[in-house]
Formats: sequence, C-alpha cells, structure tokens
Amino acid sequence: MGKFTNKVVVITGGTSGIGLATAKAFVNEGATVFITGRRQEVLDAAVESIGGNVTGIRGDTSSLADLDRLYDTVQQKHSHIDVLFANAGGGGFAPLGAITQEHYQSTFDINVKGVVFTVQKALPVLRDGASIILTSSTTGTAGTANFSVYSASKAAVRNFARSWILDLKDRGIRVNVISPGLTDTAGVDELFGGGEQAAEAKKMFISNIPSGRIAKPDETASAVLFLASEDSSYVNGIELFVDGGLNQI
Repeated sequence: MGKFTNKVVVITGGTSGIGLATAKAFVNEGATVFITGRRQEVLDAAVESIGGNVTGIRGDTSSLADLDRLYDTVQQKHSHIDVLFANAGGGGFAPLGAITQEHYQSTFDINVKGVVFTVQKALPVLRDGASIILTSSTTGTAGTANFSVYSASKAAVRNFARSWILDLKDRGIRVNVISPGLTDTAGVDELFGGGEQAAEAKKMFISNIPSGRIAKPDETASAVLFLASEDSSYVNGIELFVDGGLNQI
C-alpha cells in the first residue's frame, strides 16, 4: 500500500522534467495518474516510461476545449480528483525592448490562462479536501535579466494561491505553490541553447547556489508529493522553494 493508493492525480505538463518525475513518484506510491502533453509521440513515450496506472491525454492547457476533454476523460473512469498538479508552463528569453506581442501572449496563455482554467474547470471534479499544487518559479520573486515576461507570469501564479485558498476554504481544498530553481531537465538545456552553451550557463548559475549544484527533477517531485499528502494537511497557501537556497540569500 502506497501513500496515494486509491487516489486520483491529474498532472498537466507531465511528459518531461519535473512533471514526468512527479508522475512516476505518484504511480510508485499507488496513485492513478492522468498526465497531459501537447505532442502525442512524447506523451506516448512518457506513459511507457512511467508504467503502472497512468493515462496520457493529449492537450494544450491554454485551450479550454482541451481542458474540457481532459476532465471528461477523467470522469469517464473516476468520480473525483484527489490531487491536481497544475504544472504545465514554459517561456523564453526576451529583453525589454525586444518583447513582442506574440512572446507576451504565448507566455501568459500557458502560464497564467492555462493555470486559471486548469484549476477552475477541475472544481466540479475535485473532491472536498483535495490538494492543488501550482508550479511557479524562483524567478517570480527575483529579477532575472531578459526574462521579465516569464517571471511576471510566474509571480501571477504565486498570487493565485493566496486568493484561491480563500475562495475554496469552505470546501477544505488546499492550494500550494512549488517554486523550483535551476533543475537538470531537457527544457533547461533547450532554454540555454543546448550543448556547451547550456553547460556554461549552468556553471554560472551553480556558482551562486548555496547547495553548490542544480536540482534533480526527483527532488522537486518529492516536494510536490509532500504538498499533496496528508503530511502537509495544515499547510495552505505557501510557496515552497526547491532551489538549493538561492532565493533565500
């Protein structure tokens, strides 16, 4: 019997990095897991690598129709959701002066609009007492050159939790935020340009991290499981940094 046996978990952006690591961790703890991803071949590969009781649903969280299809699929098999991990997100660099409308719109569509409607559309299916975890970022509380649009979108995510715990208090639904720092994922490598360029960028960041290294996706997954579990039953509305201490100095 795992800690999440008989629990139903939905994870958006569950095909790689932190989302994939978290899906594996929930399945290993006995949960029934649904993950989303935008590319079918990547989604299929993720489901295969996770194994166990997992279902992949292709969709874009910035599309309300795709979110409706996600929750319709869940309800065909289960009466409720116990844990919602609104993890899907993304963004790129753009310095002030070079920010385009397309860059702004695409970033806020997935990181802000996507989170709002991922949670709102889940409400009829979430059981009373459920746990919601939102993925923000250390950039939401710290300035980062050339990254202002992404950072602002993640600051919005953090503030959602502050308000939503009031909106949902009568249902006993907790809303918490996980804010990873630099994490060893393919997405980070791509953001930094890949190859040697990415390696050099990570070295620069590591020099400022008190823990002296970047995070592994599994380490953030463990923090998500804590926020999803009864171990954190009186934890509500917090932002939990998994950043090796970077934002604490």
